[in-house]
This record gives sequence, C-alpha cells and structure tokens, in this order.
Amino acid sequence: MIVIIDINRKGEVIHRLRGHDGEIHFLSWCPQLCEPQFLSDMTSDTLELNGELTTEDATKDCFLASGSRDQTIRVWNATKGKGVITLKLPSLKRRGGGTDVGIKERIWLTVHWSRTCPTQLFSSCFGGELLLWDLTKAGKQKWTLLGSSSEGQNHSRIVFNLSSVSLQDNRELLLSTSMDRDVKCWDLNTLECSWTQPTLGGFVYSLAFSPVNIGSLAIGVGDSMIRVWDTLSLQRAYDIKTLWQGIKSKVTALCWHPTKESTLAFGTDDGKVGIYEIYSNKPPQISSSYHRKTVYTLAWGPPLPPLATGGDGDGPAVTLYSCAGEGIILQHNPWKLTTDAQDVNRLIRETNGIKHKLPGRSELNWKPDGKILAIGNDDGSIEIFQAPRLKLLCTIQTHHKLVNAIRWHHPHGAQPELSSLIASGSNNAIVYVHNLKTVLESPPDTAITVTEPYRTLPGHTAKITSLAWSPHHDAMLVSACYDGTAQVWDVLKEEPLSNYRGHIGRLLGVQWSPVDPDCVWTGGDDFTARQWEVSKQQHTQPPRGKKSIELEKKRPNCSKTKSKKARKRTEKGSVGQEGEESQENTTQNVVGSRNGSADRAEEEEEDCRDETEMAKLSNGTPRIAVSLDEPRAQENTDSVLPNSLHTVVSRTPQMKPDRLKDERRRERAEVTVKKKKGRSVLPLSTINDHQSKEQLLSDCVNLANILYSKESESQSRPGSGDEIQLGLFVDRAAVYRMFEEEGQNHLEAGHSEICYQLMLWKGDVRGALEMATERGELNDALVAMAPMAGYTVWMRTVEAFSKQLCFQEQYVKAATYLLYIHKVYEAVKLLQSHQLFREAIAIAKARLQPDDPLLKELYTNCASFMEKDGHYTIAAKCYLTAQSPYDAAKILARKGDVPSLQTAATVASIVGEQELSSLFSSRCSLDLLAQRDWQGAQDILRPQEGLLGQRLVLCTYELLYRYLADGNLILWKSMNPPCYHDWTLRRDEPLIHSVIAIWQCEFGITSADTERLKTAHQQLRITEHPEASPNTLPRLLMLYLAHDLSLAIACSLLSDWSQMVTALLNAVHRCISAGDFTLMREISKIALSEGK
Repeated sequence: MIVIIDINRKGEVIHRLRGHDGEIHFLSWCPQLCEPQFLSDMTSDTLELNGELTTEDATKDCFLASGSRDQTIRVWNATKGKGVITLKLPSLKRRGGGTDVGIKERIWLTVHWSRTCPTQLFSSCFGGELLLWDLTKAGKQKWTLLGSSSEGQNHSRIVFNLSSVSLQDNRELLLSTSMDRDVKCWDLNTLECSWTQPTLGGFVYSLAFSPVNIGSLAIGVGDSMIRVWDTLSLQRAYDIKTLWQGIKSKVTALCWHPTKESTLAFGTDDGKVGIYEIYSNKPPQISSSYHRKTVYTLAWGPPLPPLATGGDGDGPAVTLYSCAGEGIILQHNPWKLTTDAQDVNRLIRETNGIKHKLPGRSELNWKPDGKILAIGNDDGSIEIFQAPRLKLLCTIQTHHKLVNAIRWHHPHGAQPELSSLIASGSNNAIVYVHNLKTVLESPPDTAITVTEPYRTLPGHTAKITSLAWSPHHDAMLVSACYDGTAQVWDVLKEEPLSNYRGHIGRLLGVQWSPVDPDCVWTGGDDFTARQWEVSKQQHTQPPRGKKSIELEKKRPNCSKTKSKKARKRTEKGSVGQEGEESQENTTQNVVGSRNGSADRAEEEEEDCRDETEMAKLSNGTPRIAVSLDEPRAQENTDSVLPNSLHTVVSRTPQMKPDRLKDERRRERAEVTVKKKKGRSVLPLSTINDHQSKEQLLSDCVNLANILYSKESESQSRPGSGDEIQLGLFVDRAAVYRMFEEEGQNHLEAGHSEICYQLMLWKGDVRGALEMATERGELNDALVAMAPMAGYTVWMRTVEAFSKQLCFQEQYVKAATYLLYIHKVYEAVKLLQSHQLFREAIAIAKARLQPDDPLLKELYTNCASFMEKDGHYTIAAKCYLTAQSPYDAAKILARKGDVPSLQTAATVASIVGEQELSSLFSSRCSLDLLAQRDWQGAQDILRPQEGLLGQRLVLCTYELLYRYLADGNLILWKSMNPPCYHDWTLRRDEPLIHSVIAIWQCEFGITSADTERLKTAHQQLRITEHPEASPNTLPRLLMLYLAHDLSLAIACSLLSDWSQMVTALLNAVHRCISAGDFTLMREISKIALSEGK
C-alpha cells in the first residue's frame, strides 16, 4: 500500500493507494503537473482504486509511479487517488545464454520519471537491464531496451537507483547504480551508455595479472566479487567484467592459469577454493575440499604424487595448490574438483622421513620452471623442496615471525644467475633476499640450514604483506606493507629507489605491470586499487617509525633508558590520553594471526605499528585471518578505482599514520594489563615475616627455644600476639590460634568470607555455618559443605539460606533450595505469594500428584492475576486447566474483537457451553456485518444450529443490501469492500422470491420440511428489536428491516397470513419512525407489489 500524506496538514493522510501484490520497492513523482486526460487513451489498463471518483475539473494533477516485487509498474493519479496504468515487466533473454532460473526472485524494480518528457518512464528489469516506457503507446511497443546496440552496456546485476540530470544543451543524462557496484551514465537521446565508473565495496585483498592475456588484471575484493580489468583496452578506460556467481564470502586469493587465458582460480574468506571460466556464463567450479579458515595463497604448479602419473595426457599438466589459515597446503585436481584434495604434508613426511610435528604453513611459491617449491611457515622458517617427491633441500632461518610473502626471481633477465634469488617478507618488517644458486645446482644429500641473507632490505615500519619482482629489470623488487606504503628496491645495491604513499591505510597487495616498466599496481584497505609510476614519486624510502625518531633525539643527551615496567606505565598513560583521537579513525584494524595467535613479545621493534600477528595473502595478495575485522557497513561504502593513471577518488577519510600506531598500541596495552592480585588469607603472619633482619633472626631463636627447650614452653604462645607468625612452625594448637586471630582480623576488616574459609580449613564446618547464619552471609559454597556437619545441620542451614534469599528477593533460588530438602509445598507457596505463577506451576506439575488441590488453586489464582494485567489468553489457558471452561470462554471474549469472539465461540462449543457459544457467534457475526463481510458472518454462524433464524436474517440482509446498492442508494460507508456470496439476485422478479429460492437452496427451508421451518419461525418470532428513531444507525435499521422481512417470509411459508402482514407493516413503520422515507418507498415496493 502507498500512503500519501500532506505534511502541511499535520500529517493528514490524503490517499491510500492499493493495487500491488508485493512489497513496493521504489516511488517516483512526475516532475510536471499534467492534465488529467493526458493518459486517458489507455482505457484498457485503467484501474479504479480507493473509493469514489471526483468530478473532473480544470486543474492539473500530480502523477506518481511505483515499482513493486510483483513485477509491475503502476502509474497513479495522486490528486484523485486512483490507478491509471499498470505495466508488466517483459521477460528478456540475456546475450550468450538463457535467463537464470532464480533471477526473478532477486528482482528490485526501480522507477524514474523523465525530467523533460512526462510521458516517458525509466525502470529496471530482472537482471540489470534498463527499460524506457512510452506511456502514450500500447501493446509491446510501450518499452525500449537501453544499450541494445552492443553487448556489455547494461548492468550485470539488479539496479538499485536511478537519477537524471538536464544539461544546458537540452540533453538529459541518466545515472544508474547497481548491485554490481558500477555507476553508469546514459545519453537519453541515443539510449546508449556514455561511460561506466566501477567502484569497490571492500578491501582489495588480491591483485593478479594474467600471464597469457597481458594486461588483464584480476582484483579480489571484500564485497564477495572479482573484477577482471582489461587495463590495455582502447575502447573504455574501465573495461571491467564482474564475477560474483557462486561467491559467498570475501575473495582473499587469486591466481591465473599459466597457459589458459580464461581460467582463474580464487580462494575466499570462508575457506572455499574455486575455478572461474571468465569468458563463460556458467557459475564457477568449487572444490569439494574446504579449508577450515581463510585461504591466503593460491598457486598453479606441477602435479605431485599421487596426482603425478608420469605419462602424457593421463592427468592435468598443472594442479592448483592452496594454503589457508589452519596451516596446511592442499593440492586440487582441476579436472576433478569434486574429488578430495591431497595434503602436501603427507608427501613431505613420507619423502623426508619426518616424525615430528610440522610447522604451520603460511605461504608457498613455485619456481617458474616448476622444479622447486618454497614454503613459508608460521615460525618464520622457509623450506625449499625439490619436485616431484618434495625432497627437502634447505631451510632458511632468517625470519623469526610468520612469513607473509615469498617470490622467486624471474628467469628471463640479462643475468641468468639471478633466477636463484628468492625474496621473502614477514611480520618483522624486513625484506630478506637469499641466493640459493649453490643449493639448486648441487642439491645436498641432507638438508642444510641457511641463516645469513644474501641481501637485507630494512626500512618498513610494519609487517610485509606482499612482494613482486619487476619483469622488466634485473633484481628490482617492490614490497607492500602495513605502514601504508609500497617500496621499490634495488636488491643488489640494497638501496631504496622509490616510495609510494598514495593509499589511505594499509597495503594488502602489489603487482608490477607486465607492460609498462615504470608502472606498479597496489591495493589496500582503503577500498581502492591504484596505479602509480615509480619515477614520479617524491620519496625514496618508507617513513620512519615513531620510536626510531625518539631514539635519535635521546642519543645526544645520553639519557638513561627507562626500565621495562616504567616504559609500560608511560605507554599506558599516553594511550589513555590519545584514546579519543584514535576513535575518529574509520579505517578498520585487521587483527589476528595465521593460526589465531598473536606475537606480543616485548623485544619486538616498536617500528612495527601493528604488533599482532595477522594472516596474509599470497600471489601478490595480503593475508587476512579468519578473525578478520571488516564490518559489512564499511564494505558497503562505495569507493572507486583510479580516475586516471595517477589519481584516485576515495571516500575513506584522511588519517595520520601515527594515529594508526597509537590505536594499535592502545589495543596491546589493554591486553597486557596485569591481573589484580588476590587478597592475602594470612595477612598478620605475612606482615610479621617481613620485618627487619634483626627481628627475623630473633624469630629463629624463639622458634628453636620453643621446639627444643622445655623451659620456654610455658613462657610463649606461638600463633598469637607478636608471635603469630610462628604458628605455622609449631603444633596444631598454634595453627588454630593463628587461624582465630587472622579470622577475627578479617571480620573486623569486613572480609568475613575469608574468616569462614579459615574455619573450614581447620574442619569447623558447624561453626562456620552457624556464624554465617547469624550474620546472614550464607552462600552456595557454605551450603554445599553443610552435609559434612550432619543431616540436622544441613536441613537447618538450607532453611536459613532460603530465608536469606527471600530477604534478598531471590525467590526462585530460595524455592529451589527448599526443593533440596523436599519441601515442595513450601517452595510452591513461596513462589505463589510473590506472583511467580509460571515457576510455581512448573514445580507443582513436576513434583505433585495430578489431582492435588494446590494445582487447581494455582491455576485459578494465576488466571485472576493474568486477567487483571490484560493477559486474557494466558488466563483462559489457566481456567481451562482448572476445569473452568465457562470462565475461559468469557475471558477470551473480553477484548470483543472478531478473532477473540470467534475463538471464544469455538472454545465454548468444544467444552459443551452451546448457549454461550451461540451468544459469542452472534456478537461476532454482527461485528462482521458492520464490515460488510457477509461471507464471514455466515461462516461464523454455520456450526450453530440454534442460530438458524439469525442466519436467515443475514441472508435476507445481504440480498436487501445488494438490492438497494444496485439502485444507487448508499446505505453506509465502510473502509472495507463488501464481501458477498455468489447468490443470484434477479432484478426481473420480486426480491422476496429470490430470498425464498436461496433459503431453499442454502438452508433447506421449504414448505415440505415443516419441522425445520417451524424451528426457524420460532427463533425469528422470539427475537425482538427496539423501536427505530432518527438516531438509529443505518446498518442497525437495515438489520431490523431484514428481520421483519425474514419473519414475514417464514409466516408466508407457514400460511400464517395475519402474522405476515403484521411483520411487513412493522418494517414500513420502522422506516417512518427513522425518518427515512426513501427507504420506506423501497421497502413498500418489496412488501406490496404495487408500492401502495
């Protein structure tokens, strides 16, 4: 329903427009006032809705268009409140394939009225198409498809919004946004798409260039979609294909097939691995082997046993490898993704005879020739294996934290020996490069360990998330980092060349352009993928961390560094002052580690701004753990890809780098807060054991005298007074004296629970319970120990604890403790006295006999209580259970609405209260009568045989109303449309003949069935109605007249002519008494054939 409200009249409802069968998606006002007749020729589709029509006048009207889930567009005259045109969406076939079966279920029908032409309306269709409707045309010529001249102009998913703008040259442009996150601009003169602006709705987790189709860039985004961008397209700047079918989570890893240009593998945040054929309309193939956590890395490589067959054509040339957060690597068969994937660790164990636990895998990268596999681990080690049996050649032990990225140098450089270089980055913010030429050329018999890097590239101030070698240069590397920058390195010289700082937030992936030697692509958590040129950057190295700057300031002063504890206190204080500023940061923290753990070592460099372990992404993609904190609200924020080669429009607010650092420091400080130390149980003896050295030595002498000198036994009392600390070293009596003094001290200090604990230590359970009972300080632990003191003490303690709980207003718990000692009645009455009827009934039903009088008392009291609070249905249930069905039916009818009366009548009929059931049915039928629902009224009375006379009256009433309504005699107005039976009312014969015919057909009232006729006549005769007056409501007057006519008809069937004439005259007299002479004339026509 559409409601039109006049806000100038204090929100008065002007019209309620009904007609749609589904939820309404969109409304659009016609921008111009139009003549009421400008759509009058569309008579075939005109619908009159919402009441009477007003007289046409000379003023112009407002028109409104609405789109609904019922696949229709309706045009309304909002001034008069009626429907004008109904448009049904056409079924369109997409190019290159059939229509998706479930596409109609995902419809979102958007409508927009043209600014310049009021007879033109734009709308979305099922699958992202846009339609132009010409409201002046009829049939299939009404609509025209936008962008039909070439493929790819329309959106690929449902359209959410439309908006238009008029230009100075009288041109009109239409803007559309869709679920595919593209913004399109349409020229309405040509109905063609002028330009498309793609946007991203999540973090850019993964970037991957196709090795076959050069320039084709795949982008994995947190909005559960993949964008394939033809960066070399000459037709459009943003020639992008969006892939979304079959993807239910964030796309965290991508990898192109090395030889097939259309095959793209992807991994998601929910652990799924799939393969997309991007030039096909089919959904992707999903591997049946799921990871338990986020997929971080995908790589194509040679098949390993058991998939390796050794023959040609027997199996796939390459297989797909995936690494995820649970720390395992799986090998998937791309020909049979439905088969189980193989765990690579099993082959590694068999080949190398490893018995110990293997480290968690965090990264893998195949050497381009497919002969060597490098695997990074969560302990910072990198293992080099020789295919196909994965023999371990060496282990690199230079990183000490989770390895996020590994990249082999390309083999097509001017210096062939550089192909043995392998670069790696981890959470310790340093990039290491190793030269494995010796190991690869002369594989050792036993694995060796490499501890020294070939080159070290320091400078970043946070964890490294991605690496990429330049395919155009020798030994030139680019690294992406959490410090928000991308750094280009000359590896051989260990020199930083260029630093890019264009992102607002952390970087998650990097790729070097395969075409332009000076171009690099990066993606981050600012919802953007950016292209930048190495030679045009102002900075050459990453920004320094805050701690390194502070250390440089301190060195000239030679000031003493603070201790670790003092440094922590200072850090906490600074974080507390800057906490409010950090809350302004809208960039989300991505926290978590590859295996769900975090490294919070104190010796970690402060330069790493995020010190918590976070999983990373491979293949040029950053790792995001399963506990990734990326709210949907943030992902739904539109941000855009680059508008040009060097600039990016982004809606993420600008943020200072040190603010990110402060926020991460605050999070670490909150986690490392020390736990509060518990209170000492023996504080007095502890204090005496921390006195001066002389006093401690004197205690040793006193203890020796007590234990070994018989003369001093009578002179000292160890365990009390100044010698309380000696109670631990003498006898049991001394310990008891120490407990007594310590307990008294705790009582005075208000720590009575420790006093009870000391009493329990020495076995005085009874004493502890008695003291706690007197002080009203019993608790669950003390009561649980009560059986140790005997049955009597236990009973007394439970009763005392129950009373204590009542004083504390914990009545349910008090009743539960009473049940422990089998006092069921006391527990039930306790709950009943505090109006906890539900709990009381539950206990009584579970523990008492079904015929116990207490149960009926509970239900009766509960019903009275619920009745006072207005909970009539619960009260009715209680009355039914308490064997008071009459009261239950009356309570159900208390509200007086139709559903309540109908339910009350049904219940009364079931329990045998037929008279009460007839009363409620009669009341319910009269209420339905006021709504002009004759069908509902008859359905209510049908089970009541004792109301046959009233059913006949309602039948006569309905036929009389239809008879008068056909004569344009408006009786009374109602918001509800009349609901008639399908009874035939013939205008060519008297109304009474039609009534008699329907009585015979529907109710079995005939002259032959004398008994049924007499029963109906008796019911009609004993029913009396008050005299009519000018104040009598029209619907009541009609009811009285229907009764008189029904009685007259019954008398005629019984040949009681005198009573028939009396009833007819009564009907005429009622009209005269009510002052309705028009109605009197109509009744006279019905009663007296000549109307005299």
